[in-house]
Amino acid sequence: MVQRSIWERLRSWEVLLLVILLVTIVINVSQSPVYASVGNIVNLFQLHSEKIIVALIMTFVIINGEIDLSVASIMGLSACVLAALYEAGASVPIAIAVALLAGLVAGAFNGFWIAYVGLPSLAVTLAGLIGYRGIARILIEDRSIGDFPEWFDHLGQQPLVGAVPLALIIFFVFLAIAVVVLQYTSFGRYVYVIGNNAEAARFSGIKVKRVKMTLYIVSGLLSALAGILVAARLGAVRGNTAEGFELDIITMVLLGGVSIFGGTGTLTGVGLSILIILNLRNGMGLANVTGNVQTSVIGLLLILSVLIPNSARDVQQFLRRRQLLTRPPDTKVKKEDATQTT
Repeated sequence: MVQRSIWERLRSWEVLLLVILLVTIVINVSQSPVYASVGNIVNLFQLHSEKIIVALIMTFVIINGEIDLSVASIMGLSACVLAALYEAGASVPIAIAVALLAGLVAGAFNGFWIAYVGLPSLAVTLAGLIGYRGIARILIEDRSIGDFPEWFDHLGQQPLVGAVPLALIIFFVFLAIAVVVLQYTSFGRYVYVIGNNAEAARFSGIKVKRVKMTLYIVSGLLSALAGILVAARLGAVRGNTAEGFELDIITMVLLGGVSIFGGTGTLTGVGLSILIILNLRNGMGLANVTGNVQTSVIGLLLILSVLIPNSARDVQQFLRRRQLLTRPPDTKVKKEDATQTT
């Protein structure tokens, strides 16, 4: 029994991700002497800290059997709301509060159509991806709005504790909260149960609509917070701020072993996946690989993260059926049949 559990652990997706991560780090170290420096490691996380914050709530959404394609557009919308209000004369704290409210409203709008009306999350959030980005472009058109107060820029550009920036501290705080909620609370269990079978969850008394609505509200709120952090890090906002971020975010979750069909996945796998993608992008950047090629690689990872687990599941089911068909007849049953015939 012990040998079997060890074998299952060795075959687990998380172990495979750990091996890929170690290989990626070794290759990066061998390719660039700058890679292992403290400055580069901090830069590796700082450039993508907003994405990994949103990846946490995306993990909940996908385990729940849904998807949110609009997260990057909500990030851009909140950043543009902040910039437009600041340009109009509002103080930065008030602009931040309104930007967070805009993200919350956008998330609630998504959740209403998905949870209470019953529309597919793919269609609703795809419409949100287009619509929220359109509102962001209307707010500031083709301009670039910046010149924020120095204290605001420092929040995104300067380390807060030691060499650690604010966005990374926020990520670790939310990571701890996410682990506790997903693994040790009834809400986390509801997320898994609904992702496995929403109808069965509904008949068992779980408030499915409320859980889905809560997830989309939190998704909108965290996306808005991430958008504000992007504005602070860049020091300026345009209508295309955070455009395309949803590709990395969804890839982080699916590559981490979370099933696109819902019901399975762990934050451990997502954490390893985040490290792999950040190291891949960092290594390609140090090797002067263009952004378009990097995006293509991430897109390929997204396809593989869906294809490989599904193929492995099909192979497992095939082997299980074959084992059942080739299993020798039960001798105990034979003796009972012989007794009955005599």
